[in-house]
Amino acid sequence: MMRRRMSGIGYDMVYKIGIVGTGGIAHAHGKAAQDIDEVELTAICDVSQESLDRYGDHFGVKRRYQDLETMLVREDLDFVVICTWGNSHAEISNRIANSRRLKAILCEKPICSTAAECEEMITVAKDNGILLAEAFKFRHHPRHLKVKELIDSGLIGDVTLIRSTFTGAGNPVQMTADRNWRFNKEKGGGAVYDLGCYCIHHARFMIGAEPFRVYASGHKGKYNEINEAVAIQLEFPDEISTQIAIAFRYFGSQEAEIYGTDGYIRTDLAWNNENQPVSLEVKLKNGDRQTYDFAAVDQFALQLQHMCACLETGQAHRISPENSLGQMQVIDAVHASIASGKPVEPQRSSTSTPSPSANRLTKA
Repeated sequence: MMRRRMSGIGYDMVYKIGIVGTGGIAHAHGKAAQDIDEVELTAICDVSQESLDRYGDHFGVKRRYQDLETMLVREDLDFVVICTWGNSHAEISNRIANSRRLKAILCEKPICSTAAECEEMITVAKDNGILLAEAFKFRHHPRHLKVKELIDSGLIGDVTLIRSTFTGAGNPVQMTADRNWRFNKEKGGGAVYDLGCYCIHHARFMIGAEPFRVYASGHKGKYNEINEAVAIQLEFPDEISTQIAIAFRYFGSQEAEIYGTDGYIRTDLAWNNENQPVSLEVKLKNGDRQTYDFAAVDQFALQLQHMCACLETGQAHRISPENSLGQMQVIDAVHASIASGKPVEPQRSSTSTPSPSANRLTKA
């Protein structure tokens, strides 16, 4: 394997990566791979030759495969990014891990469809010595890391409430299963999987604990079988609540507000802000106001760089497999609550991340 020094970091490795699934989100990973020195996009895999050729021509990738096992055997890859529909993540991850042909798997959010699938993914990856990580791009943005730092410093006191949104105003007539996987229940579509996962993960990260109660209600689309709009309330230890609004059919909003006993933190463009400068606003009860400005970054590039750093140094990934399992247990509970119309307690397992007292979890 050819190596060259990584720009600005001092590592000597260049990691060869493959991408499985060459749809929309794969283009963001492809662009990130082109823009950084740490990785080389070596091979791509998709069931559609047309999609492979279109993607390969665009990004200059010559090694193209319609069969996953063939790619894994023929290519000397360090890690693979899974960019397929959510309903296939678990199967593909397990096939890759069982091949023992690489070091790590970066799987697009949500990591799979159910907590049971996630638990199996974790077991298979660990049994084969593979680093498994979920791709939540926002977890690598300096602004969110700064917010967590401010919370842990006690600047706004004890966190009491988090409110977040992820909405967009789509045309209901065009929200059909044949047009986009997001509106296709069988392919892992729905507002909870596509949008709600951001807000849920954000709340769990910032609070540093797992919710013990979930209450959600949803509205199905007129032209599909998925929930297009969902309201979610999560109850955490220490009387902390989270209120989440997600929808494909509301005016666009991507906001996160964190309320504490001594202050408040607000971020706009919380999730999709590639190549845009952003800021965070702090208001304290003593009247002080602070604004932190952040230059434009590519969250996907930072995500790839973090994976490379984990492989290079052995440091833990910011999003552990156990954290992803906790995430899926909450998502399972959201769906169960929508179906029953009642509050639901997330089902925990022995491999779940423990639920410590809020605001006391070690920084991620």
